[in-house]
Amino acid sequence: MNTRLIEEAAKQGDVQKLHNLIKDDPYLLRAVSISIKDTPLHISCISGHVDFVKEILNLRPEFATELNQDGLSPLHIASANGDIEIVKEILKLGCHLCLIKGKEKRIPLHYAVAKGRTQVIRELLSARLDTVTEVTARGESCFHLAVKNNQFEAFEVLAENAIMYDKEDGLNMRDGQGNTILHLAALKKQYEVVDLLLDKNFGYEGKLEVNSLNKNGLTPLDLLLSEGGDCEIEEMLSLYGAIRAQETDPFLQHGAISPQNSFDASQDPSRNGEQRRERSKCASKKLQDYFKYDKIKDSPTKVRSILLVIAVLIATATYQAVLSPPGGVWQDDRWPNTDNNKNTTNISSSKQPPDHTAGQAVMGTHNSVSYGLFLLFNSIGFFMSLHMINFLTLGLPLQFELRVSLMALTATYDTCIIAMTPNGKISVFFIVLSVVMPMMMPILTKVVRDCKKGRRCVSPSTRASA
Repeated sequence: MNTRLIEEAAKQGDVQKLHNLIKDDPYLLRAVSISIKDTPLHISCISGHVDFVKEILNLRPEFATELNQDGLSPLHIASANGDIEIVKEILKLGCHLCLIKGKEKRIPLHYAVAKGRTQVIRELLSARLDTVTEVTARGESCFHLAVKNNQFEAFEVLAENAIMYDKEDGLNMRDGQGNTILHLAALKKQYEVVDLLLDKNFGYEGKLEVNSLNKNGLTPLDLLLSEGGDCEIEEMLSLYGAIRAQETDPFLQHGAISPQNSFDASQDPSRNGEQRRERSKCASKKLQDYFKYDKIKDSPTKVRSILLVIAVLIATATYQAVLSPPGGVWQDDRWPNTDNNKNTTNISSSKQPPDHTAGQAVMGTHNSVSYGLFLLFNSIGFFMSLHMINFLTLGLPLQFELRVSLMALTATYDTCIIAMTPNGKISVFFIVLSVVMPMMMPILTKVVRDCKKGRRCVSPSTRASA
């Protein structure tokens, strides 16, 4: 049997050639479906030959239910291509063909929606309206596919039919990741979809779940802000009562109660009051909130990089402050009974500089207390920044080399303090401090952090009973 000839006839839409082939081999169409990847009906649907499709359907109507090796039925192909006439011809065999599930359990409507074939969508929905609730193997409804593929016109047609025939529940359906349509529209910043869903004239007001949580515990507003935000979409969501996940009830966040947040914001006076307070925020507060650290949208890697940069800047600034203390350093030596004293016999003793050595801090000789406080707080900043660098680089390569570098930097810092401090007692104090402080920083920070965490863990009810 030469299947190439019937394939050519299907591609060309040559009905006469088809009849000639069947006349030569009456069993051709019965055997062809097991010998080639696509049936003649599949091929003619791809080519868009309506007359050939009609003839094949008359001769072998069962071809309409067969899937090719790509998991597609003829109606899947015609729907994706937008061939409305072929779709109508196939549907004459029965509306049950709308429910044929192909690859990943997708029905013909899913392919039409993904490609934005609005005419085909209307035809399929008029044949079987219940297909609007069918989902793919990934849990995606036709609404999800419309939003994911940026097909707003297709989404509009689906939404209008859903409202017209009381199928609004489809607009709150969740995919395999727990995302509703509003989650996806906010994530992809699809202004038209959000505007349509929140439009009072749309007929869906009060039924949309604006604060539902997906499997990652995020609301639509969280997803919008995670992608940089959009002022207009954020304002629309906020006016409708949308909030962040961290602002929701803790029981909802931990899954103790199913989040049913579909409500009419105009019927909740307390929510209206909150919205007015939110809108009355000054510009500086909004700017502060925008740049504020967010556990949801800020990744640990990004935060660590920022903290490392800050720690390095602090270490650089405090190290430089020791090298160039306030007032600078003496450029000469001055001791009692030296030639310098002989040259200044005519100068009042009150105006003469104190005894000093070149390289010592001027501030240390004039005011040792102020210089001691300066070194104390500068050292706290320096050693704390080194502790941050050490803590944030744990687990990175070249650990030994990094530790040697930090120890060398610490030794250099201590050497500068010893050399520049004129007061021997202060010098000894900071020698001891420089040894103790690097070891005490990790312990002190751990104790403080654990104490703060322990206080937060104590519930109000526990404190009240105590």
